[in-house]
Amino acid sequence: MNEVTDLRAGFSAMTEANAGDYEIISASFKSYSKGLADRVLDHLRLLEGDFGGFPVDRLEHSLQTATRAHQDGQDEEYVVAALLHDIGDTLGTFNHSDIAASIMKPFVSERLHWILEKHGIFQGYYFFHYIGLDRDMREQYRGHQHFEDCAHFCEAYDQSSFDPKFKSAPLSFFEPMVQRVMAAPKQSIYVSE
Repeated sequence: MNEVTDLRAGFSAMTEANAGDYEIISASFKSYSKGLADRVLDHLRLLEGDFGGFPVDRLEHSLQTATRAHQDGQDEEYVVAALLHDIGDTLGTFNHSDIAASIMKPFVSERLHWILEKHGIFQGYYFFHYIGLDRDMREQYRGHQHFEDCAHFCEAYDQSSFDPKFKSAPLSFFEPMVQRVMAAPKQSIYVSE
């Protein structure tokens, strides 16, 4: 549970702020940031019931993707990235990959961030030619150090996770993983080492 406080900074413009104001703001930030994983999980639940024409809803697709990654022995950070890879579908209809990458950037390696950011283009290999786009759009990244990793993510986990008969782990299985991964940012301008 996050601590609630009635303390407020006393400025109306940042140019009027002082160290005491930022002590109040920093304390609030620390408290609020502890609930990030819960807010992300709540947002992920919004994908339930949203089929978008697919055989399974977007939450089930996310659960299948994460379950396959987990069953394949991927580490917890990877599994959480797999779970959240399409979380941007609701707010970033035209750039969902960017949303997922932005949410996860403080918590994952540069490699996983790149995979999240580019997976939409790489996933296109499996369907872009059906909608009048270039299925080889991913080739612009050929030679990048994470090209094969992203291609593998899409082939092994993402494109294959639309099976209505697949037995995915429930969201409750992944919740502790999300909590752990999002508990300690690896990189952020708001966290000093």
